[in-house]
Amino acid sequence: MKKFSRLTGVAAPLPIINIDTDMIIPKDYLKTIKRTGLGEGLFAEMRYNEDRTPNEEFVLNKQAYKNASILVAGDNFGCGSSREHAPWALMDYGVRCIISTSFADIFYNNSFKNGLLPIVVTPEELDLLMDDASRGANATITVDLVTQEIHRPDGDVIKFSIDPFKKHCLLNGLDDIGLTMEKSQHIARHEDHLANHRPWH
Repeated sequence: MKKFSRLTGVAAPLPIINIDTDMIIPKDYLKTIKRTGLGEGLFAEMRYNEDRTPNEEFVLNKQAYKNASILVAGDNFGCGSSREHAPWALMDYGVRCIISTSFADIFYNNSFKNGLLPIVVTPEELDLLMDDASRGANATITVDLVTQEIHRPDGDVIKFSIDPFKKHCLLNGLDDIGLTMEKSQHIARHEDHLANHRPWH
């Protein structure tokens, strides 16, 4: 899993509440189990017109936000069905961090397992960051996971909380498999012990 420590980038404003996983990546794109290539389908129903031409009104199609790596979004982001393709699509597009006032539990936990940082802020802080994001590519935001700080373009700093274990995993690029491999020596010793003391096992 890709490590996350510090990110400076353009933040795209997405002031929509209850963005569910079907909006993030529609069901038409769920036929694959690969994590790559899904960025094309990110927010497809909003990004594209019926004839598959780009919807110029959608934020990620605007020139200032085409390389956005941070999303500032409305409340209850990632609700709906528990599809892991949602964080895959965001990561494949280039989004590494989402800032909102709340996230659906399953999406929130899936994000950490895929190298995506979801940050919970207060409604007042979200309003400030949404205003920052509305300024386009001229205003960038820095997210520092080590210090747990969001640095706004005007120099103001917003602190955020995060579970220490989830923070450790992101900083070190550890998904579930990586966490298991950290204990490979213990596992090997256990297997050797079983082989010596229970050869029939």
